[in-house]
Amino acid sequence: MHFSLNFAPLVPYWPVFLEGAWLTLKMTVLAVVIGTVAGTLVAFAKRSRHRWLVRLCNIYIESVRNTPFLVQIFLLYFGLASLGVHMPTFAAAVIAMVINIGAYAAEIIRAGLESVPRGQIEAAECLGLSKWRIAWHVMLQPSIEKVYPALTTQFILMMQASAMASQISAEELTAVANTVQSDTFRSLETYIVVAALYLGLSLLVKLVAWAAGEYFFKRRRTVRRAAAQAAQASRRRAAASRAANPNATDTSGSNTAQRSAS
Repeated sequence: MHFSLNFAPLVPYWPVFLEGAWLTLKMTVLAVVIGTVAGTLVAFAKRSRHRWLVRLCNIYIESVRNTPFLVQIFLLYFGLASLGVHMPTFAAAVIAMVINIGAYAAEIIRAGLESVPRGQIEAAECLGLSKWRIAWHVMLQPSIEKVYPALTTQFILMMQASAMASQISAEELTAVANTVQSDTFRSLETYIVVAALYLGLSLLVKLVAWAAGEYFFKRRRTVRRAAAQAAQASRRRAAASRAANPNATDTSGSNTAQRSAS
């Protein structure tokens, strides 16, 4: 069986691929922003003194994390339609993504909140800071900085999971690929292009997340700059010490040679 890759039939479809990639990116950005805010609220709610609120958050998190994302999309799109609630495919996909990423982000952020020492919170209370300032400056910012890599990974996984939206005819990247391969009958080439586009989108999300982390987490830049300055100062002291005692290395080298000769 002879087979050769031929991407020429896909060239006329490049605007369609770009539109699908743009829709995928737009869905991901909306879901990440809204879902992270929702996850933050749920993470703080799980630390509430009201048991009913904690149980409600646990039910939400466990229900989302233990059911497939595709089933969640179907429940929103087809399930609500059977009750008379019809929504566009884009809205259904984004809402499902928000609900999904909110549950995962809630657990990630909760783990970060639990890592904040109790002594810091008590010190802030002794200083007379309000609850909102304690929650923002003392608890949320340090915890987000700690769990930021895990959140970034979850964002990328959510972007890749957006391919499930093709099952409700949302014209994102995977749905576009299905249409193109049915028109051109070049399945392998089509999905190679789609894989490359998903890879590019993932790298773009990583780059944006890294830039955002460098901008918002100023303490990280300060610690890295201080470490670099300390290493540079150490190298300068070592160079000055060698310049002040040039015979030290020669003496040590000759002593080593004498010991090896004996």
